[in-house]
Amino acid sequence: MSNPREVVQDDQKLNVVILDFDEEKKRIALGIKQLTPHPWDALDPNLKVGDKVKGRVVVMADYGAFVEIAPGVEGLIHVSEMSWSQHLRSAQDFLKVGDEIEAVILTLDRTDRKMSLGIKQLKEDPWKDIEVKYPVGSQHTAKVRNFTNFGVFVELEEGVDGLIHISDLSWTKKVKHPSEFTQVGAPIEVKVLEIDKENRRLSLGHKQLEENPWDVFETVFTEGSTHEGTIIELHDKGAVVQLQYGVEGFVTPKHLVKEDGSKAQLNDKLNFVVLEFNKDSKRILLSHTRTLTKAYLQNAAKRRLAVLLLHARKKTLLTSKTKLLLLALATSMLLQLLRLRWKRVNNLPFFSSHLAPTPPRSRCFFCIPQSPKGH
Repeated sequence: MSNPREVVQDDQKLNVVILDFDEEKKRIALGIKQLTPHPWDALDPNLKVGDKVKGRVVVMADYGAFVEIAPGVEGLIHVSEMSWSQHLRSAQDFLKVGDEIEAVILTLDRTDRKMSLGIKQLKEDPWKDIEVKYPVGSQHTAKVRNFTNFGVFVELEEGVDGLIHISDLSWTKKVKHPSEFTQVGAPIEVKVLEIDKENRRLSLGHKQLEENPWDVFETVFTEGSTHEGTIIELHDKGAVVQLQYGVEGFVTPKHLVKEDGSKAQLNDKLNFVVLEFNKDSKRILLSHTRTLTKAYLQNAAKRRLAVLLLHARKKTLLTSKTKLLLLALATSMLLQLLRLRWKRVNNLPFFSSHLAPTPPRSRCFFCIPQSPKGH
């Protein structure tokens, strides 16, 4: 009741019950409902938990709705008992004042005169036979509900939600946040990976709709093979390269040096050599520098050595680090020259006359024998 005029009128004669008398304030509290038995006392004694009742919505609140099932007897339907969905909304999304509805009695306390009702119980719990409707391995279309840093929550039907972990979105693309892959409200194809009926949880996957391409990539991106790629990300630790088939590889800064000595930049399309392929961690390490010719590498070493020698000739003070670098470069160049001329050694008159015969498999420049007896 929201207005007393619904019960009494002006100048109407009434029988009342004195409830309280305040002599100090000269006030008397009266009541008329006390002239009739309490509605709860007249409630059907056979009514019990689980029974279905009909009533009218009389009061709405954000947390639920009060339903009058008999004059003076009301029950509360909490918003969580209005739908099997775990995405709780306002009670006004389901009911409004004046609605005639049917509900199920969930609790009944005649002593405290309290009753709780539910309307979702009029429908079958979707998790009752979840393993039959959504068996592991089955494919379905779901709706994206919301994102977290670790994945996407989707709804298969009202009351049945599942999680797609961020690592199960794509075989090839490294997704940093789910919003890069899809959007809220969009449909998405999923595959059921695991069912936890007790906790009402479904583990879903999107990439599992396709075969694992890394089984094929293992035969394509073999170590030492060369492939064309485009640099799509560039930062201090290196670069991310987009290769064919949508797969991504990583290049460290020292392997980004180009033939002219500069470093590769964003959106550069270059050739890369596979340094490492790891199928388990889905990682491909690449190098552009390794694609450069041996002649270029030798010339680059010679140029660096020439600069150091120029400083030395000008009596420039060399640091210990520079001296070590000079020695290393000189040694490297000497070894390269020795390897290039290895096959010609036996044809040189000087070495032929001073080297003692050696076993066929021995090729050592520095094994100079003692002079034969009599020399």
